Amino acid sequence: MNELIKVCATGDVAGDMTALEIQGFPPLAAFNVDGRIYITSNVCTHNTALLTDGYFENDIVECPLHGGTFNVCTGKALSFPCEIALQTYEVVVQDGAVFVRAPADASCPKKTA
Repeated sequence: MNELIKVCATGDVAGDMTALEIQGFPPLAAFNVDGRIYITSNVCTHNTALLTDGYFENDIVECPLHGGTFNVCTGKALSFPCEIALQTYEVVVQDGAVFVRAPADASCPKKTA
């Protein structure tokens, strides 16, 4: 089992989305979807723009550079030019803190069908 790593307080994600800088991780984004927190890579898989500079509604984030979209709950790339899913992280909320468990295999992102 991988160690849980604290990334922020739940209050830090009171709004829709928040950029996170955590040592040992790539840039992360925290998203609040109906009170549930999801954490993904904050970097668009198409052209390295920060997703938290884009538009977020419901469970979809739009890249500010070329308008590609992702589902933040699954990481799935939803529209062109994005074809590679975002890295997602297991989230555990405990005692007002948000933790992630780094994936055992930090492999390359998967291409979506």
